[in-house]
Amino acid sequence: MTLRETTRLRLLRLASRTPSILQCSAGAAAAWLVAKDVLGHPRPFFAPVAVVVCIGVAMGRRVRRMLEMVVGVSLGVGVGDLLIARIGSGAWQLGLVVALAMACAVLLDSGAVIALQAGSSAVLVATLLPPSGTGGSARMLDALVGGVIGIAAVALFPIDPLALVHRHGRVVLEELAEALEGAAEAIAAGDIPLAADSLEKARGSQKAVEQLHSALQTGREIALVSPLRWHTRGRLARYQAAATPIDHALRNIRVLLRRTLAALRDREPMPPELPGRLHGLAETARLLRDELAEGVEPVQARRSALAVADGVRTSLAAGSGFSTNVITAQLRSITVDLLVAAGTDRETATAALPPSAADPSGIGLDDGPG
Repeated sequence: MTLRETTRLRLLRLASRTPSILQCSAGAAAAWLVAKDVLGHPRPFFAPVAVVVCIGVAMGRRVRRMLEMVVGVSLGVGVGDLLIARIGSGAWQLGLVVALAMACAVLLDSGAVIALQAGSSAVLVATLLPPSGTGGSARMLDALVGGVIGIAAVALFPIDPLALVHRHGRVVLEELAEALEGAAEAIAAGDIPLAADSLEKARGSQKAVEQLHSALQTGREIALVSPLRWHTRGRLARYQAAATPIDHALRNIRVLLRRTLAALRDREPMPPELPGRLHGLAETARLLRDELAEGVEPVQARRSALAVADGVRTSLAAGSGFSTNVITAQLRSITVDLLVAAGTDRETATAALPPSAADPSGIGLDDGPG
């Protein structure tokens, strides 16, 4: 990767995170002012810390994690302040405070985040920020104030969940389209190295799928807690409905590419129309990408997939080998997956293809994300 490409990727990453950075900045300042000027706490260290922790978690995690962080910080500060003020500081006191803070957190909730945050906050109180004359309850209140302001910042100044989801959805569907085109070109040219290269690239697509599912989780929760983003719930639901069949299509294209590689090595004859069908499915994936981004009903993607379905052959030429049969079965499976992703129910999508002995759902043909 060149220096220009690396710089561009870093700038894009900064641009995508800028709204959350600004949320952290404004929220931290607001939490400090509220704790210092409204509550009268002279050094409300934990108020801005709690804001940054909350919004930082909300940037890529679930809202539940954000709440766990708030409670964990507050609990660790409270337990640490109350105990260290009475038993003093030292090695055994530190160990006791951490154990009690984490034990209380575990009793409250089974999540690991709340216990870890409680323990780390107790360490801060026991070492760097020992209790002062103001009492432990003040700093525990600071942490709670910061947490509330952090949650309010996420709700009132949320990132755009659709932009987040579309960014990851575009990557997944483009990887699917490129894999389909790679298979088509490898079959048309009898190019074994191209088939191997396309398979290797397709094997890396599972990370993009996982990132899409994570973005959908984050987007749904933003749309749930933020009144400003309630209007996005319908479009997010369309993405959500498409995510699983798109994942299935990627798994099926990996199987298709593995069998393509085997068929080419074994010099199996393949139907001459196969590359055209694969190119048609690649076009379908890109149409689906664009229509999901535009927030419109994916009519063009459905039409494109149906055009491929209409041309799928129910039988193969005499002498077709095992790998070629699997390729054709996977072509059917991917067609069904893309129809479902475009809003067709699976039964109707399956019925759109000519009858076949092969399982049109692809179940049993995919050996997982290889």
